[in-house]
Amino acid sequence: MTPRQNRSRDRAGRGIPEATVARLPVYLRALTALQERGVATVSSEELAAAAGVNSAKLRKDLSHLGSYGTRGVGYEVEYLVYQISRELGLTQDWVVAIIGVGNLGRALAGYGGFASRGFRVAGLLDADEAIVGQEISGMVVEHIDRLEGIIADHGVSIAVIATPAGAAQGVCDRVVAAGVTSVLNFAPVVLSVPEGVDVRKVDLSIELQILAFHEQRKAGGPDGLAPLQEGDAPPGTSQYVETVEA
Repeated sequence: MTPRQNRSRDRAGRGIPEATVARLPVYLRALTALQERGVATVSSEELAAAAGVNSAKLRKDLSHLGSYGTRGVGYEVEYLVYQISRELGLTQDWVVAIIGVGNLGRALAGYGGFASRGFRVAGLLDADEAIVGQEISGMVVEHIDRLEGIIADHGVSIAVIATPAGAAQGVCDRVVAAGVTSVLNFAPVVLSVPEGVDVRKVDLSIELQILAFHEQRKAGGPDGLAPLQEGDAPPGTSQYVETVEA
């Protein structure tokens, strides 16, 4: 059994909810900022405010790690950084391959935060002959034909897919067949993967649309959807009026 599988089983055995796992990196980021400022201890209220959650939720999340803090003192920042880093698997290196070296792929390749957080980019791959052979952030872009070899040679644990939508599923199928069980997907498409493979989707357009929703509400938009005026709906469609129940 791999260390990743062991960690997943241990986490499930301790009953750590996925929602808690999703918040741990946020806590770690806030704690790291405190650590860089030389802060030795932090209260649950201060840490919760820095992380954007309420203190009761934070205390419950950290209790899943066996960390309860000290009344009147709070949490020891350095130890809590270690606890969360260990739970997230960041006390060991994880090897990453970036597939698709367009503008986004280049930006990801040049991101300095990977190394400091336990991730090592071992391969940049692309199908475009004009890009293959270029040196980006100290690495030479290799042809996509080398994908399986790079995964095997470097022990890639995580594949980052930054290809156009039409190529993403085929690339995903190849990395999964090569033994990769964690995929970070930046392509604007939903990937189909077998059981046991984890996919995290990053879609900037969706995040922008959510922000647009909130901006509309802050600008005085109605609580519910207002009735459409004549001519507002696309031709051939019906108009509906929705209300939000309290």
